[in-house]
Amino acid sequence: QRSDDLNVRKDEMLEAIQMVKAANNGIEGALDLIASAKSLAQSALSAETTSERTTLESQFNQVLSQIDTLADDSGYKGINLINDSTEELTVKFDESGAKSNITITGFNGAAGHTSTTGLQIANAVSWDTGTASQQSAAIDNAIAKLDSARTTLRTEEKRLSTGLATVSTRLDFTKKMVNTLMDGAANLTLADMNEEGANMLMLQTRQSLGTTSLSLSSQAAQSVLRLF
Repeated sequence: QRSDDLNVRKDEMLEAIQMVKAANNGIEGALDLIASAKSLAQSALSAETTSERTTLESQFNQVLSQIDTLADDSGYKGINLINDSTEELTVKFDESGAKSNITITGFNGAAGHTSTTGLQIANAVSWDTGTASQQSAAIDNAIAKLDSARTTLRTEEKRLSTGLATVSTRLDFTKKMVNTLMDGAANLTLADMNEEGANMLMLQTRQSLGTTSLSLSSQAAQSVLRLF
């Protein structure tokens, strides 16, 4: 029974691993998009005209929109660990589910269109307004936000990786425990065919010897009767 209960937990752990991997895929994709956005911002710094900056800013905002979409698409079976800071994934390890578990919390990995949500990358000031100095300052500010967002994502990636490693370790342990419990149950209920075969041969030998002994005794009695 304990083995059956642990098998259920093993299936739950396998699903939890996929949920964390889905979130990790989202983080890796977001990091790639941030690198692309940073390249656009750096190009804008060296742009010679306001028109060029306007075009690059439009492309920059499109990339930020893709970060939002990617974060929204990184869920697995209704659990999304990089699109909601209130999301929690609780993985139970023991058969009762009451003594051993781990809770992995999510975070908001969207680009952020306000100063208080997500990665907070969204532009505060347009790149094509004000003086050249003001435009450069706005682009520098966007680059700084991208660097901060990249640091945040890498920190969250490490945290999820730690949770993933814990679940994977417990999964391997659970598999071994299931095998141990199954072997223990087999030792109590299943016969050893070699031992049982040897016992059967011994019984057959004893039966044959008994029959032979009775036959010899009968022959001896008949020989004595012939003397009279």
